[in-house]
Amino acid sequence: MTQRSFKYRFYPTSEQETLLRMTMGCARLVYNRALAARTQAWYEKSERVGYEKTSTMLTSWKKQEDLHFLNDVSSVPLQQGLRHLQTAFSNFFAGRAKYPNFKKKHNGGNAEFTKAAFKFRDGQVFLAKSPTALAVRWSRQLPKGAEPSTITVKLSSGGRWTVSMLVDIEIKPLPESANQVGIDLGITSLVALSTGEKIANPKGFKAKKAKLRKAQKALSRKLHGSNNRHKARLRVAKVHAEISDARKDFLHKLTTRLVRENQLIAVEDLSVKNMVKNRKLALSISDASWAELVRQLEYKCNWYGRTFVKIDRWFPSSKRCGHCGHIVDNLPLNIREWDCPKCSTHHDRDINASKNILAAGLAVKVCGANIRPDSLKVKGQLRKTSNGEVAPVLAVSVDGGLPNPEGKKQKPKS
Repeated sequence: MTQRSFKYRFYPTSEQETLLRMTMGCARLVYNRALAARTQAWYEKSERVGYEKTSTMLTSWKKQEDLHFLNDVSSVPLQQGLRHLQTAFSNFFAGRAKYPNFKKKHNGGNAEFTKAAFKFRDGQVFLAKSPTALAVRWSRQLPKGAEPSTITVKLSSGGRWTVSMLVDIEIKPLPESANQVGIDLGITSLVALSTGEKIANPKGFKAKKAKLRKAQKALSRKLHGSNNRHKARLRVAKVHAEISDARKDFLHKLTTRLVRENQLIAVEDLSVKNMVKNRKLALSISDASWAELVRQLEYKCNWYGRTFVKIDRWFPSSKRCGHCGHIVDNLPLNIREWDCPKCSTHHDRDINASKNILAAGLAVKVCGANIRPDSLKVKGQLRKTSNGEVAPVLAVSVDGGLPNPEGKKQKPKS
């Protein structure tokens, strides 16, 4: 069984909207108060405050006269907010995330309801404290027999209401395919496949740039705190939502197609966080959304029984000749085609890189080869594979873990 989330839009009545906004506001208040209390306890007493203590604080807050309104909403979203705060701190102490931030009202809000705080009956959703069902737009039906274990109601910064339902379902693997593909990510061509196909980058931000600029200029002229500024802010948020929706729709269709057609998918493990530090390419890299593309490929491969392989980011996929294995000294970004100085083979930069990525991915899958360029393994040595078995090294792997046709040791140059 796999946990999968199904997201739908819904249109609340005025009474439901008032209740939901109050619930989200209370959840945000409790989250921020608990975060402030934990931060203060650490700086003043060097004391770590956990979920149990914040839950006790919530009980005392409900008894205060100025916070008595916390009793008017369901207690489940408030407790879930404290659990999410505990998870945020766990990720921070483990080095997986930054220190938690305070939540802001203009970013929208969300409220999470567990089974104790909602009813799912006859295809309708009833939330706690609300006698009427949500007017959900069922763009697709839930799988037969599936019932949500958690429901999350979210209000976006653009004023869009959505409900996300988490269900346990069984996903059947796709039929096996004989196809294998290596993927090179880029800006002009979003992906270049080892089959020779290039898929253009839709550049969703560039398509809406003029519209966004006009909306932002109108927002800058409005008086702070005025109702007109609030309306202008919503217009800017809606343009951002259009850009995000178009990007996600394209990526979902592309990744689904790649997973359906190929049994093995190999990609580079890019460090997007460091790449966006280049101020000349930061906007284009962010608009391409490489990290989201790789994330979707990975979880969809896990769902449908495909093999997903990430190769090391230092593997010289672009500089390495896919025909003879020679690695050129320098290959600037403006050179999109080049001839190998050793075997004179003409290469398209992106297609050659995708073929090398596929070859490295197969090496990693078959023998667990190390494809880091600075690794040096001598032929005949014993090594441990990814399965824990002992096997001999196939060849010297200083040029990326792939055998050199001539059997010579080559030291790649960065």
